[in-house]
Amino acid sequence: MHTGNKAHLAVLDIMRASPVIPVIVIDAPEQAVPLARALVAGGIRVLEVTLRSPHGLGAIRAIAEQVPEAIVGVGTLTETAQFDAARDAGAVFGVSPGLTRALIDAAWSSGLPLLPGVMTPSEVMAAHEAGFRQLKLFPALPAGGVAMLKAIAGPLPEIHFCPTGGITQDNAPDFLACDNVVCVGGSWLTPKDALRAGDWARITELARAASGLAR
Repeated sequence: MHTGNKAHLAVLDIMRASPVIPVIVIDAPEQAVPLARALVAGGIRVLEVTLRSPHGLGAIRAIAEQVPEAIVGVGTLTETAQFDAARDAGAVFGVSPGLTRALIDAAWSSGLPLLPGVMTPSEVMAAHEAGFRQLKLFPALPAGGVAMLKAIAGPLPEIHFCPTGGITQDNAPDFLACDNVVCVGGSWLTPKDALRAGDWARITELARAASGLAR
């Protein structure tokens, strides 16, 4: 394990550490560390490395070991065994696209703080009943976007959100202006052409613009 002194961080602390959490897909292992360093250089420390590619766990391990300034988490958690594997690789938080009873149990037993995905008011209420107060609205735009977040804030004001799915540099400020939004998730910080070209300066520039978004 490589969680170090960041293992104690609560989900809300992690969300507050950055206005944008980049959703990262690593297609080549050698991209992981320079990408993480480029994002951190631009002021984005919280990184969600997804398991959408076979290199996800290896990338988490490399970033946790070589980029101590980063707060690295695991995304696309869909199976129970992934929780312990990601935690042991060095992830200090997890993100899932949805929430099931099995994932709830895995989160509690692994000790990995989880930001679970929800889309409807009923799913928000179910997550609330299970003990979660920080949730990912996903996919944010199809779920109703800013209008949905404002509607949910009335009956469930204690819930904090990280909307993800369709968020861009242009519309992120609208989401961040919502009282119940702490941060947003997005993939625009890590365009595939920049990763393939190793254009880390461009990644840093995108991260710097994102880190300057007001909340």
